[in-house]
Amino acid sequence: MLRSIRSHPVHVVFATCIGSGATACQPQEETETAELAHVVASSAAAAGQYLVILGGCNDCHTDGYMQNAGNVPEEQWLLGSQVGFRGPWGTTYPANLRLTVQDLSEDDWVTMLRSRTALPPMPWMNINRMGEADARAMYQYIQSLGPGGGHVPDAVPPDEEPGTPYIWLVPVIPGEE
Repeated sequence: MLRSIRSHPVHVVFATCIGSGATACQPQEETETAELAHVVASSAAAAGQYLVILGGCNDCHTDGYMQNAGNVPEEQWLLGSQVGFRGPWGTTYPANLRLTVQDLSEDDWVTMLRSRTALPPMPWMNINRMGEADARAMYQYIQSLGPGGGHVPDAVPPDEEPGTPYIWLVPVIPGEE
């Protein structure tokens, strides 16, 4: 039985001011800020859960999450989806993150989040900026859910029709429909 860690308080810390009683904060370089800003919670897993929720991970990686206003049992979170996202890049599928963390060490997870580039709609350009402490917290939370679900389909090239349902992500210009 999974236990929810939602009731634990979470605080976001932006440690960009040095010294007690600082009256002005110094601007930080982007990479430095990513290392200094992190979520503080009663446990790393609680911080990771907060990041998963706030980061919108469930929106794509949990079937029915958006359609049900987040009312999906936690034991069904992050199992990926058989519904693809189709656009000019082809069709991509939200990964089963619970299986992903089973195949990666925590260090490998951090490296993946910091360096991966892949097809849309995954916002890798934003995820690449996640600080190490938050990446580790997210890993620990997903790991705490345990393995579950199955593998999702491989990406489909743009010139092939997917054999699964998909969400069409192509802008329509009014008058050119």
